[in-house]
Amino acid sequence: MANRYWVVSLPVQKSASTLWNSLQDQISKHSFDTPLYRFNIPNLRVGTLDSLLALSDDLFKSNTFIEGVSQKIRRQIEELERVSGLESNALTVDGVPIDSYLTRFVWDEAKYPTMSPLREIVDGIHTLVAKIEDDLKVRVAEYNNVRGQLNAINRKQSGSLAVRDLSNIVKPEDIITSEHLVTLLAVVPKYSQKDWLSSYETLTTYVVPRSSKKLYEDNEYALYTVTLFGRVADNFRTSARERGFQIRDFEYSPEAQESRKQELEKLVQDQDSLRSSLLQWCYTSYGEVFSSWMHFCAVRIFAESILRYGLPPSFLACVLSPSTKGEKKVRFILEGLCDSTNR
Repeated sequence: MANRYWVVSLPVQKSASTLWNSLQDQISKHSFDTPLYRFNIPNLRVGTLDSLLALSDDLFKSNTFIEGVSQKIRRQIEELERVSGLESNALTVDGVPIDSYLTRFVWDEAKYPTMSPLREIVDGIHTLVAKIEDDLKVRVAEYNNVRGQLNAINRKQSGSLAVRDLSNIVKPEDIITSEHLVTLLAVVPKYSQKDWLSSYETLTTYVVPRSSKKLYEDNEYALYTVTLFGRVADNFRTSARERGFQIRDFEYSPEAQESRKQELEKLVQDQDSLRSSLLQWCYTSYGEVFSSWMHFCAVRIFAESILRYGLPPSFLACVLSPSTKGEKKVRFILEGLCDSTNR
């Protein structure tokens, strides 16, 4: 919601309609660009003064919690849309745009019976929002787990030759495996390639002359093959390491390569499915949390207005959306209407 809203209450002396007309008149004269709406709060169950005081102590903390959950969901929506490259959809409550829901707020009697104690309504809202937050954590963790696995595989495929998966680089014809001969893969720093080519045949005995072939090169390393007798492979590894060459363990397996390919495809599908599901859930849950938050605000306005203005309940609740420049004027108007001479 791009606009910033104030939900306020003003004490009524004569009648709510008279005060409303006066407020409209003042806004139109001194801050005509400030949208103004009635915020309709039903006749809720007052309870005792002690219960209102006790409730008031918890209202601020609960409001911070509910607002925080709504922001978490909204940030998650923005992140998912950014990663997916999707255009942002309007946030809604049961299909009603957020701005419209707030400025035309209607109490949901079926969900929150007005005869219920205020504490019961507030606790019910808090419990609902807490459950949504828990669900969000579980769903995000599941999505991030798959995303993390996929990122790890992608890092192996796109990292330097010292760590990346070599199965997409090495072909069957690059590897010689027989009763006596083996092919090793050497990761050679780019600046040491001449050293490698001039020395690999003498790093140990029984190295096949001119058997080294460069398969691939990245920004840091080059990947070479070398063929030698299997019984001297360990000696070759040791000598190569001493010269700053890394021998990578590798066994060509079409079955393993196909398995990795299928695993990657499944992870991509799982990630897309989880992302789509999470995004849809976030849109729906944001609407639920926002609706709960507006009902909570209604209870808070009701309780704090009674504590401030007294009984019986006699106040006007409204919603305003002043511009940043107009906030000072609007605040002055509201303070004037709250002054005892204007009540």
